[in-house]
Amino acid sequence: MAYQSVNPNTGKVLKSFEKLTDEQLEKSIAAAETCFQTWKHTTYAQRAEIVDKAATLMRKNVDEFAKLATLEMGKRIDEARGEVRFSADILAYYAEHAKTFLAPTKLNPKVGEAHMENSPFGVLFCVEPWNFPYYQLARVAGPQLMAGNVLVVKHAGCVPQCAIAFEKLLLDAGAPKGAYTNLLISHEQSERIIDDPRIKGVALTGSVEAGRSIAARAGQNLKKTSMELGGSDAFIVLDDADLEKTVPWAVWGRMYNAGQTCCAAKRFIVLDSIADKFLAKFKTALSELKAGDPMDEKTTHGPLSTEGALVQLLKQVDDAVAHGATLVMGGKRIDRPGSFMETTILTDIKPDNPAFRDEFFGPVVSFFRVKDEAAAIALANDSDFGLGGSVFTKDEARGKRVASGVETGMMFINNIDWSDAELPFGGIKDSGYGRELGNMGIQEFVNTKLVRTARLDAPA
Repeated sequence: MAYQSVNPNTGKVLKSFEKLTDEQLEKSIAAAETCFQTWKHTTYAQRAEIVDKAATLMRKNVDEFAKLATLEMGKRIDEARGEVRFSADILAYYAEHAKTFLAPTKLNPKVGEAHMENSPFGVLFCVEPWNFPYYQLARVAGPQLMAGNVLVVKHAGCVPQCAIAFEKLLLDAGAPKGAYTNLLISHEQSERIIDDPRIKGVALTGSVEAGRSIAARAGQNLKKTSMELGGSDAFIVLDDADLEKTVPWAVWGRMYNAGQTCCAAKRFIVLDSIADKFLAKFKTALSELKAGDPMDEKTTHGPLSTEGALVQLLKQVDDAVAHGATLVMGGKRIDRPGSFMETTILTDIKPDNPAFRDEFFGPVVSFFRVKDEAAAIALANDSDFGLGGSVFTKDEARGKRVASGVETGMMFINNIDWSDAELPFGGIKDSGYGRELGNMGIQEFVNTKLVRTARLDAPA
């Protein structure tokens, strides 16, 4: 695969990078393994000094990091700044809390004493996507460096400058060589890394197809994995929802990051009695978004990350219409330079339509009407994915009842605010397994060991 920065606002190539040779890759893995032998013996305080310094440097250089993300993958500049700040928050969070999260846990056996203690795995291989070029890195680097692991990381081919900037950030913060290594490598080299006995675990955020491939390869090697894959999250609107508060969340939930978010609101499931009113307000709000240069703070509708992403999404919409869906608005590319797509709404999507199962990774709304709360839950669960979801209602008890009935890793009531370092993130079904962030995120790649002390005679 190529590592190339292309500005999706203009289509112009910014910079290209050569892949590592096999010899360079071997040196990187060897350096990581050497580093681990020392890093695992450092104290939490020593690790925290470096990880917290990285957070401080991110906060001091928000605009520098943000502009790079906007140039490489088209994220609107205010959203890019938000991502940089959130990434810094994650690093600082684990610098502060890792020692507590991984403290020994006392047990109470009938005889003697026992406890559980945690130790790092070793060198981890992380494969990360382009849609949040810093956040995806911070949410593995923060917890796993603090746990005493070291990381070798393959970032997406379209954001190489962001990948290099994050590696430099940690080096500037004082991380030793080999603690965090960015790898510009091919898919074939990735497979060999998974096979390498020095690699002790694999973390992926990416597509279902990538998840199946990498999990299978790691499984053959009996290596622990975490998988954060796609999503097709339900946005459930009950008949008592406050539309003045719900519609802005609907717009944000679908259009944040130009709709290129795993846990974005994608399937809008609305009770019949309120459906027409909601759809009218939603359509009006979406139509007010204006396409423009994502570097301009006044822009409210940015480009997709690449031309390939745009072409794929346009084909998905055409296929949906060909199979009977109704195109309420949008459906075409915007006539301007760059990879821009109109905000789009599809209705009348039947179960035999590919759009019923597919994930739309961009500004496309799938809209469904249902008769009641039970039908809303049933439709929400009729999905191969199970990442997140939300429900909007004035009755919080009702909202909690619906949230408990939906089969996902995360549910939000009257919000879709998943951006807290304290909140575990992850899904079930085709959305993967394992959790990142919160106290669970640091547990994924540590050995939790039982230690028992007892004066016992051996059985006769």
